Amino acid sequence: MNKSTMRDIEERTNLAGNSMFELLLFRLGEAPGTDKRELFGINVFKVREILVMPEITAMVNSPPSVMGVANIRGQMITVINLPQLVGTNPTKGLGILLVTEFARTTQAFAVEEVNEIVRLEWKHVLSAEGRGGGLVTSIARLDGNAESTRLAQVLDVEQILRDVFPEQHTSEIEVNDKLHLPPGTVVLAADDSPVARMMIEQGLKSMDVSYIMTKTGQEAWDRLKALAAEAESQGKTIRDKVALVLTDLEMPEMDGFTLTRNIKQDPRFSGLPVVIHSSLTGATNEDHVRKVGADGYVAKFVAEELAQAIRKALSR
Repeated sequence: MNKSTMRDIEERTNLAGNSMFELLLFRLGEAPGTDKRELFGINVFKVREILVMPEITAMVNSPPSVMGVANIRGQMITVINLPQLVGTNPTKGLGILLVTEFARTTQAFAVEEVNEIVRLEWKHVLSAEGRGGGLVTSIARLDGNAESTRLAQVLDVEQILRDVFPEQHTSEIEVNDKLHLPPGTVVLAADDSPVARMMIEQGLKSMDVSYIMTKTGQEAWDRLKALAAEAESQGKTIRDKVALVLTDLEMPEMDGFTLTRNIKQDPRFSGLPVVIHSSLTGATNEDHVRKVGADGYVAKFVAEELAQAIRKALSR
């Protein structure tokens, strides 16, 4: 790895340490019935490279939104037509390919154009759930608290991949060994993607584990503090209520790095295990997970591996 790559990685890792991240902004064409070209975003950590559109080989019988495969540095990578999926019209054509690594898979998204990379605080990213955007997890306020801030829609890649390749993302979520939590305790879980939450819930149910599911790091943190207060009023500790916290990394309002740091720095939660469960895979992220003090890290989504990571963290 060359020095500049190492420097980039270190810089991004430091950003995560300050509750910030970088969002790659791109456009997908005109929104239906308008000539407006909205901004979309994806976490830079998920983007392996950005290319001018290479030659694409159409595949027989592929799903409508799959354009085919591209040979990128000797690897055959599936190319997904992102404007077609979100229902926009790329009047300028599909000029750019984003090659992404996500939850153990590599795929490429065709987009109209790439704009810029912006640095944002997670607190300026708001949940999009219930706002009508099925393929969007959150809305980023690009200019922070400015009244006339530009907005970007952060795409739910988990949902997109599930829609495009249902056969790869609907496998039976079963765990052979049941997990035994201390009596009366639960796993407190946080994930902003509805698809991820559904898969986690299925996995935890198959492990015979009781859980509380939350949608953001902030919601999980508030719930944890409320449970700690309840435990204290009963002469108990948080460990009598919560066996373990399971958190995603990328979440609006408060990310998983910040949630983990908050837990590890608060004396009330001393010894409470935290396992990070993320689609941001790779050695860099795993290193950073260790730096914030998490007790385990598992890539999405293999239920058996999740069970092993929880078991290992509980036995520490």
